[in-house]
Amino acid sequence: MIYKVYYQDSEIEMPVREKTKTLYIEAENERAVRYKLKDRPYNIELVQLLEGSHLDYEKQSENFKLQENV
Repeated sequence: MIYKVYYQDSEIEMPVREKTKTLYIEAENERAVRYKLKDRPYNIELVQLLEGSHLDYEKQSENFKLQENV
């Protein structure tokens, strides 16, 4: 399954919507996504499962790129 992760670059700064970034990652479930990202200094806001037409829509985006070596 493919997940979209909304995050901030820093765990210690207050989250600001304009600084929110996203990444796409393949994992078995949300817990596996969070485990794969545990060593990164991210403040994860939301992990969203992408499937069906929502996934197809995201794939059309120029920013869609699955993270490798996570």
